[in-house]
Amino acid sequence: MSENRRAVVTGIGAVTPLGNTASETWEAMKAGKNGIAPITLFDTTGYKARLGAEVKGFDPTEYMEKIETLRTDRYAQFAAAAAEQAVEESGITGAVEPERFAVQFGAGIGGIGTFENEYAKLRDRGPRRVSALFIPMMIANMAAGLIAIRHDCRGSAMPSVTACASGSNAIGEALRMIRHGYADAVITGGAEAAITASAVAGFVNMQALSTSDDLNAASLPFDKRRNGFVIGEGAVALVLEEYGHAKARGARIYGEVCGYGSTCDAHHITAPHPEARGGARAMTDAMAEAGYTGEDLVYINAHGTGTPMNDVVETMAIKKALGEDAARRALVSSTKSMTGHMLGAAGAVEAMACLLALEEGIVPPTINLSEQDEACDLNCVAGTAQKAEITLALSNSLGFGGHNACLAFRKV
Repeated sequence: MSENRRAVVTGIGAVTPLGNTASETWEAMKAGKNGIAPITLFDTTGYKARLGAEVKGFDPTEYMEKIETLRTDRYAQFAAAAAEQAVEESGITGAVEPERFAVQFGAGIGGIGTFENEYAKLRDRGPRRVSALFIPMMIANMAAGLIAIRHDCRGSAMPSVTACASGSNAIGEALRMIRHGYADAVITGGAEAAITASAVAGFVNMQALSTSDDLNAASLPFDKRRNGFVIGEGAVALVLEEYGHAKARGARIYGEVCGYGSTCDAHHITAPHPEARGGARAMTDAMAEAGYTGEDLVYINAHGTGTPMNDVVETMAIKKALGEDAARRALVSSTKSMTGHMLGAAGAVEAMACLLALEEGIVPPTINLSEQDEACDLNCVAGTAQKAEITLALSNSLGFGGHNACLAFRKV
């Protein structure tokens, strides 16, 4: 097979803290809407962190039978819903051979809500009360498996489990599957539902979460006041399709995934490398594949978590990858200021933001950025969306374990 096959996006689905479709989410992003609110999914009494970016008004029975909702974790329900939307929009059903239809879907943690519920049964009522479906509901590959079953994808169906880089790695690996001839279409993206008592306790005790009770001063990427991320949840799915295949059937094309870099810092289980060596190389690899030139007007959807170390190191990575002058010309924003950090779904929602920013010529903002850190001295599109005819969009994802992923997108 040719290694020059191109991969384009022909469908997008989303269930996020900003809306339960891609269009709702994108309109809210452009408007600078804050999806963060007090956590309602469990009692936060005694917790230092009490804010989250929860999905609101989601009804899984719109996408599956009631009995199936009892057999799937919340993260997999989000994934199934987003995939259903993306597949329907793409019109791919019946247009590709099942053996050439694949799934690559990310989850950083998987069914931690199921784990908590079933462990409570074990602890309080004994081993016979643990569900026979405990394991298949909990495991992090089940979103990929469920999507493949629902859409008859008989090619490879695999998860990417690389912490906060999971969604981006899934999309990048889907690109490689199409580019190298292993599939003609791939359902890809990421999902997470980890706003649970144990997950929030773990994140806050490692001092990763913001402890602010002010909705507009909690997720603060690139701001001097930042003190951690706000946990989010949801899913975004993309249908990636070989360009010639999509064009032949007259599919609507959002844009092209034209570059991918995947590296490891090989440094520390949670901290990024202090010289940003892995993050910078992921960016340069993706830019090289995308045919970056100094003439490109670049938008970078930053990982931008709002943790003190991440934002400074990512700024360093951007400067190393683009060079100082080009880095200062680029437009940079963190949509996590609005969605919170959706963990395994973060790279997918940010890929969506890149594609729609390219299509509409509008860069979503970093909201609540009022005291920009001198160490994060790029154009971080503070406050409100900005019109710009960008020609190349990059999405960065940096995960625990030193995982780095960068995706590059262009118009077709």
